[in-house]
Amino acid sequence: MKMLIPQSEQLTTRYLNRVFDNTVATYKYYWFLSILDLFVKQGKTRMNVWEIMIHMVAHAWYPVNYFRLSFGNSESLYRAILTLQRENQIPINIRIPDLITLLEQLVQRPEIRKQLNFLQQNVPFRFLRPWINTSDDREMVLRSQTYENGCLYRLERMNGTLWVELNPVWLTYLQENYDILTSFAYWGLTNFLQNRNPNVPNISGKLIRQEERSPLTAQRKFWNTAMNRGVEVRCLYTNQLLVPGHYDLDHFIPWSFVSHDLLWNLMPADSSINSSKSNKLPDLNLYLPRLAEAHQQAIKVSLGEPRKDKILEDYLSLGHTPQEIADMDREHLLDCFSQTFTPMTQIALNMGFETWKY
Repeated sequence: MKMLIPQSEQLTTRYLNRVFDNTVATYKYYWFLSILDLFVKQGKTRMNVWEIMIHMVAHAWYPVNYFRLSFGNSESLYRAILTLQRENQIPINIRIPDLITLLEQLVQRPEIRKQLNFLQQNVPFRFLRPWINTSDDREMVLRSQTYENGCLYRLERMNGTLWVELNPVWLTYLQENYDILTSFAYWGLTNFLQNRNPNVPNISGKLIRQEERSPLTAQRKFWNTAMNRGVEVRCLYTNQLLVPGHYDLDHFIPWSFVSHDLLWNLMPADSSINSSKSNKLPDLNLYLPRLAEAHQQAIKVSLGEPRKDKILEDYLSLGHTPQEIADMDREHLLDCFSQTFTPMTQIALNMGFETWKY
């Protein structure tokens, strides 16, 4: 199914739709998202290409560095972002406004400009090709001056820098349809990346940073109840005995991979652990048996409560009912958890997630 943008009788919106036909890289999506932000959210009508490129890097930062999505073997933007992060020791979970401010400083350095220069060599010109059918960049600049065929913007070179100026007839359309156009770009980006990450869950949830995460209230209640009913819950990693209300809930497989808060992937942990474990993968041989056994004990307690906790339904995605898991012998219990956690861990390793031991 192909998603269409809102059409206009006054504008050449049919060409804007065609921009994303036969897309072989993420550049056009991130270019479009960036110029939408700058044109609509910041109210700019003219900007140099480096402003747009900074926003492209910022938009792609979390999918690359935090969620470790693959962009494909030939994607230079992916490699450039990994290099930027590594060589400049930028935190992978940096806030996007802070990242943009930092990038504005970094692009003043010649070596950083050299790393990112490829972004201005193709996409500003290729994006206009549905309106202006030429593969010659100089001709594209020249013909865009009159906004040929009602193209979205025109290009201009001044003192070696490429400038982008919005065609004023598009401004109202972009403002009125900003949310739809942004969703359109993310929809296309989701489909593109799903094809390159076929075994990765929740691609659409990994395109932007979630500013607020769930407080995990129901999950904490589940573990507090188990502790209050006499289950001895120890940190998987430090073996520290934990007490109700004085622990962190750890995503055993990092949230940045699973993008969910299902109960079977959550385990109380010593508060000192979360920062060092971060988004790394725990050693399954060492820690998975402890996780499975702790969950089984907590499930037994919860099943014995007068009112069944709805959150127990999370365990159904392991392929068994909570009662079945509670009744398993150790061999079948470990097999139940291993069948889910082993393939997830292997996929995450293939994506570049690191392993961790306490």
